[in-house]
Amino acid sequence: MDPTTAAARLTPEAVAPLVRGLFVSEEEAAEAGVPDDRPVPLTRLVAFRGEKPALSGEDLEALAGRLVAIAAPDEAAARPVTGALARTLGVLGASGLDDWQAVQLPPADFAHRLRAAAPDAERGLSADGRALLTAVLDVVAVHLLYFLTQRSDFVARTLAAETRELAERVAPPADADATSAPAPTDDAAFEERFARDTIVLHNHLTIFGIDLAHSPDSWPLDAAYLGLQCERGQPRLPAAPDEQRDPGPQAPPVPAEQALAGLDRVLVRGVAGSGKTTLLQWLAVATARGELPAALAGELRGRVPFLLPVRRFASRSGIPSPDGFLAAMGYPGADAQPAGWAERVLRAGRGLLLVDGVDEAPEDDRERLRLRLRDWAERYPGNVWVVTSRPSAVPEDWLSADGFTELRLAPMSREDVAAFIQRWHRAAAQQSPADLDRLGHYERTLLNAVRITRDLGRLATNPLMCGLLCALHRDRRGYLPSGRKELYDAGLSMLLERRDRERAMVPTDAIDLPRQPKIQLLQKLARWMLVNGRSEMDRDVAVDTLAQHLPAIPDAARQGDAADVYRHLLNRTGLLREKTPGTVDFVHRTFQDYLAARATVQQHDFTLLLDHAHHTEWEDVIRMAVALARPDECATLLNGLLAPHAGVRAAEARHRKLLAAACLEHATELDPEVRGRVQRFTRDMMRPTTPAGARALGWIGPIVLEMLPDPAKATNAEAYLLALTATSIGDDMAIDYLTGLRERRHLDVRAQLASAWRRYDTERYAREIIAHLDDTELYFPVSDLEELHALRRLGGRPHLQIAGRFTPDQLIEGIVAEPLTRLWLSYDLGVPMDWLAAFPRLETLLVGSRLPRPAGVPEGIEVVEL
Repeated sequence: MDPTTAAARLTPEAVAPLVRGLFVSEEEAAEAGVPDDRPVPLTRLVAFRGEKPALSGEDLEALAGRLVAIAAPDEAAARPVTGALARTLGVLGASGLDDWQAVQLPPADFAHRLRAAAPDAERGLSADGRALLTAVLDVVAVHLLYFLTQRSDFVARTLAAETRELAERVAPPADADATSAPAPTDDAAFEERFARDTIVLHNHLTIFGIDLAHSPDSWPLDAAYLGLQCERGQPRLPAAPDEQRDPGPQAPPVPAEQALAGLDRVLVRGVAGSGKTTLLQWLAVATARGELPAALAGELRGRVPFLLPVRRFASRSGIPSPDGFLAAMGYPGADAQPAGWAERVLRAGRGLLLVDGVDEAPEDDRERLRLRLRDWAERYPGNVWVVTSRPSAVPEDWLSADGFTELRLAPMSREDVAAFIQRWHRAAAQQSPADLDRLGHYERTLLNAVRITRDLGRLATNPLMCGLLCALHRDRRGYLPSGRKELYDAGLSMLLERRDRERAMVPTDAIDLPRQPKIQLLQKLARWMLVNGRSEMDRDVAVDTLAQHLPAIPDAARQGDAADVYRHLLNRTGLLREKTPGTVDFVHRTFQDYLAARATVQQHDFTLLLDHAHHTEWEDVIRMAVALARPDECATLLNGLLAPHAGVRAAEARHRKLLAAACLEHATELDPEVRGRVQRFTRDMMRPTTPAGARALGWIGPIVLEMLPDPAKATNAEAYLLALTATSIGDDMAIDYLTGLRERRHLDVRAQLASAWRRYDTERYAREIIAHLDDTELYFPVSDLEELHALRRLGGRPHLQIAGRFTPDQLIEGIVAEPLTRLWLSYDLGVPMDWLAAFPRLETLLVGSRLPRPAGVPEGIEVVEL
């Protein structure tokens, strides 16, 4: 039996009455007190539940038999499917869903959920039987959901779009051919168009702040994209003869394309501004163009990329079905896609699903998103999934049980920062700006400032902050503020006040607002998003929000109405954008959080902050609020974070106390008693018990170094965890603490200290840490020429880990040949390995698991693939 033919026989006229028979009548519902103005659990609506069910088990099986008989008149083929359908429909009353939740699900997902809840129903069915069951259930699911919208005015009114879509599906146009499908040529033609449009839509990189005189707001992605690097789990090295355990050196960060190679389900974590969206844009464009790096070509060539921003479907119409992917992406040609095209792409396993920003979903919706991702991945095998999130938005191993590998976007190294600054200034020079003659000087002075100025070095760890530093440095003719608060204030000044002046622009909309009224109005929008858990808002809501506050801001009110002011803020501030028609958001979440914090502090609404301090999406807002608050307000916030809070679980209370510790470095003035109280409350928490917990403490910042216990008194196991915490803090202050661990002989401790070299000043770390580490069985990583030369000055080491891009000539010149016996390659040099003959004592070559097997290795050198 062809499933398509079977489904075509299930006409609305035949199916609708049978589906209605699964539920209690309107009269029975009214007698039972079933409300019509709010969600109702399905268990109260189905006719086969309760003390006196109107539909018995035999009746339910008879009803299922009638449905199957319509689809498959052959009684022999239909009989075994009837029982399976009855058992599957029987879980309706135990699904845990209410009618409002059910109707939010696409019909295919609803049907899949029913089948998953009755896993034994299909036992004993043949492949044809399972196909028939799927075909019948898919049709029945549409009618079930449509019935629920018709039964409830609340559901129909609240989910109007879903109601209309279901109505169209249960009552198709009279001339519709239920068995027709777009020809393959239609799909192919649309895919070609979609690929071209994807390149146009995503082949740009916004570098915040490069919008002064004669400069565009964004740059071509292929010219400006800085290759991001990812960190993942540690490879297992072969044990020494007398060491039957994992020595555990940390794998170095590798290029994103190398980390992603061979993986079909990936969760990428990264802090705000670290380049998560840019990475997905690059993957989408490279795939659409067919210009993929060799590491990814085999896996991604020929795939169709769907870049799905969670912020859009989480805050508007819910998680979309495949047919809604293009609309969720904001693709202007979504209506032109052939019917069922996206579904066919996924069924064929040809999709590249790029789900951007799990943290943009409200916290209560993230579990629903996880379940949807699981359902999608199970239902559409063969596709590739890359999901991104801020680190703290979801728990460790959030998707691991569903087969996802976790990667972390690494902070930019010193070399990455230098390359970004150079590329930034090169791109700016190509625009022939008025300050062309000074750009070279700006580049040199900024490179020097970031290298020697501690605060700037701490800020320049991701593309967003590097871009802002570059723009501010140029805008202020070589002067940079220090500290995060000062940096954001200066950035707002540049974008709001100096932007049009530098461009020599005159007002184009009859509105000319000073800086402060602009900030006040933008703060109102940012605060609305914060309070409502949204990262975008409808244009009408934005206009209404401004209208509420305009009377209190006379400079703005006298120049136009709320709609005029909204257009001015959108077009002239550089902080807002309408990425899709009818919705507005901030160009980056960091600016939204900062403005929301300003608004909340100005309103003295510290209760709001304390009520939400255990929610991860409020972390940055609270830290910024501490930086903006007066000393007495800081004390209120910090004491509130330490105090018990109603409804907060123990783990959340611990998180609030750690957040208080993280806020200390942002408080410019604070009562010493309050500071001491925070340290007393959190000192015991600074004794991590797991590697994950140890790394998690690093987000607190350098202040944690003051609270860590004395490393001299720690056991080897404790010392390893302390090393993990201290090396998670990318500040040279950590070196002083790490000196207390450098004499340890425990291999895990030594390996952790060696692997952290790239995060700190090369010469100082080599002198104070590397030079003191016992080299027994320890691999020393080198990621750049500066480290290679520093290690040479120390006399070389027997085991080296090549953790950066080098040429063979550089390695031959930089490595001290005499002591070298083992070499671990974490990067593909792209050349034969005959150059290893320069190292006569080399015995073993270790090669990363994602690198091609090396060729040309001299005889006598054992090759070990990790």
